[in-house]
Amino acid sequence: MTRHATSSIRVRLLTVALTGAMAGSAMAAAPDPAKTRAYIDQAWTTLTRSQDDCAALTDTKVVGHPVLYVPADMPVPASVTAIGKRCGIDVKPLPRKIGQLGDIDATTLTQQGLLYLPRPYVVPGGFFNEMYGWDSYFILLGLVADHKLDLAKDMVDNALFEVAHYGGVLNANRTYYLSRSQPPFLTAMMTALLDDPASFSSADARHAWLAKAYPLAVRNYEIWTRTEHRAGDTGLARYYDFGSGPVLEAKDSEFYQGVIRWLIAHPKEDPGYLIKGAQHPDDAEAARLKEASCDVRASKVCEGAWVNGYRLTADYFHGDRAMRESGFDTNSHFGPFGGSTHHYADASLNSLLYRYERDLHDFALQLGRAGDAGRWAKAADARKAAMNKYLWNAKDGMYRDYDFVAGKPSPFPYVTTYYPLWAGAASPQQAKAVSGKLTIFERKGGLSMDDRPVGLQWGDPFGWAPTNWLAVKGLDDYGFHDDARRIATKFAASVDQGLADDGTIREKYNMALGNADVKVSAGYSDNVVGFGWTNGVYLKLHQLLDQPAKKTAPATTPETTR
Repeated sequence: MTRHATSSIRVRLLTVALTGAMAGSAMAAAPDPAKTRAYIDQAWTTLTRSQDDCAALTDTKVVGHPVLYVPADMPVPASVTAIGKRCGIDVKPLPRKIGQLGDIDATTLTQQGLLYLPRPYVVPGGFFNEMYGWDSYFILLGLVADHKLDLAKDMVDNALFEVAHYGGVLNANRTYYLSRSQPPFLTAMMTALLDDPASFSSADARHAWLAKAYPLAVRNYEIWTRTEHRAGDTGLARYYDFGSGPVLEAKDSEFYQGVIRWLIAHPKEDPGYLIKGAQHPDDAEAARLKEASCDVRASKVCEGAWVNGYRLTADYFHGDRAMRESGFDTNSHFGPFGGSTHHYADASLNSLLYRYERDLHDFALQLGRAGDAGRWAKAADARKAAMNKYLWNAKDGMYRDYDFVAGKPSPFPYVTTYYPLWAGAASPQQAKAVSGKLTIFERKGGLSMDDRPVGLQWGDPFGWAPTNWLAVKGLDDYGFHDDARRIATKFAASVDQGLADDGTIREKYNMALGNADVKVSAGYSDNVVGFGWTNGVYLKLHQLLDQPAKKTAPATTPETTR
């Protein structure tokens, strides 16, 4: 999961000591769900951060003195000033009020830093020491399942604070993420909280909270209808980062150099990402590269992104940034290294936005805003119609991502074909067809991302908690209970096996092996320990598995979409 760009592309075989330890201990340890459950119980505490904790303010992904930024449109709380003195960090206001995502160019800040959030939150783990956008939804599911509702509400309130003061739900609360969001789960987070009667002290308190949250949820939605996020004239959305050039969180040029080397070695697979350029361009060439590639005078990472006379195009960098907003970084599905992500109307984003529009419809009804509800219902209907036109492939019986630049669907299946089921956007016939394609993705340990085992971390043979959960939930909602339980059993067993092997829960798993033995060919090598979203999904899988088995019935349209 590359929600940051320190990922180094190191085409390599990992021979880390951990692998040996895992292999050695596997003989002695047996998977035990009770031990996994005990690990998760403890992890909620170890992964919780608040900004009065000095350890929460550090960032190992960048160098420099720690800075905590507060919104320009609010006074610095006295308690935050005191934290700055106690922890030895600088506390600064952002240079100006943010009206919408991307308003502040983080390259103009003298030092990158943490963005203030008022409430505690749960981080993914390891070097992911911030509150992340889409991770938070799956973490929240676990918190609600564990009846930790105060902390769950804190996380939703923090997400709403980001919308109010930073322009939207961010990739994570760091300044170098001020130009991009992540997959939009905000209303799903709100729904998970609102659906638990114990979340609020009274019906009036629930209504008052929703009345304040609703306009912020609408504001966050508007990110995805901005011109930059439109997928051509399809009526669908795409991922897009409002910045340009190499991402700010990249420590060095190694990742981009690796991309260039691979493209040079595989010229037939280069979609046009390479351009000629000098290693040390003069002023005239630097000016040309600023438009055609990136600004070698302003960015050391850009300057170093050169191999054997080649650099990367500006369009590649837009795709690279969009890939990071999608959360699927690094993958080979949206072009080599995801460099064409912004060329696609993809099934995942548009499914999430369909669900988001349906949630806004429901919220509006609860608030007595019938006109708003009608508007959201029309928006959802229009999106579903566009999804059926551009993303549904009746011949394949699958949803396919659509390259609106080339005017054709992706030739490669991706596990996000199950997102429309989770969102309730599929017809019963479409759901039945997609359920019949599980063999493309299903492995010993659960659902793999695709069927192309090139070793990128968002590709085969690797599987992730979010995509497995969304598929399981979607299949179960449409009546494919046996499929849902089988996949849930497999993925939960992979988590149990990983814990038995080395005593940890990880961010990604090897679906072919059914354990956490992950060796990526591109992307960061760490299989990070923690891990927030795996913990949350594990609890949800067991909620499903611990229920009496339901008889698989013919697919029906889920109640939420009727």
